[in-house]
Amino acid sequence: MIWNRLDTPGHDMATVARRGEGWRLAGHAIFTHEGRSSKLDYDIYCDERWRTHFVSVSGLASDVLVSHELTRGLDGVWRDADDAPFASLTGCIDIDLGFTPATNLLPIRRLALEIGASAPVRAAWMRFPEMTIEVLEQTYTRLADFTYQYESDSGKFRRELTVNREGFVVDYPGLWIEDLEGVTKR
Repeated sequence: MIWNRLDTPGHDMATVARRGEGWRLAGHAIFTHEGRSSKLDYDIYCDERWRTHFVSVSGLASDVLVSHELTRGLDGVWRDADDAPFASLTGCIDIDLGFTPATNLLPIRRLALEIGASAPVRAAWMRFPEMTIEVLEQTYTRLADFTYQYESDSGKFRRELTVNREGFVVDYPGLWIEDLEGVTKR
């Protein structure tokens, strides 16, 4: 899957594949933010029910070198690369990387909502450009076969997302759109 960024020059590319009894979502985002370069690689491993268990993000975020690793154990506790727990992330099942539309796939696949159904999501959110990790309460509502309403920040942020058969976002209004030609036009 390839996306073009709409609010600034850039693109993102991601793949999802079976890995053992689970799933691997991997991608590479390149874009500018306030005139600074961002080139971020991400790797996410989920179990067969799409629950996040490992996240790695590395590269440049607004010209600053970053490297993050998080794991979520079977006990639900999130830990950093030094094995230090993130107590604030208790109850979070999904990772939401704030610089890519790829991670919307995770709750969409995990929840498998029927049309008209809605569900709250407590996500571990990597805020961009700060690259900090915090809890983000979200709600996904399935409006049609390929349309979801996404809300966060108590409904202050709301977008109607169009997805493909796999659950990847193909239109994230104002931020990302699928690149059908596989080439960034900017």
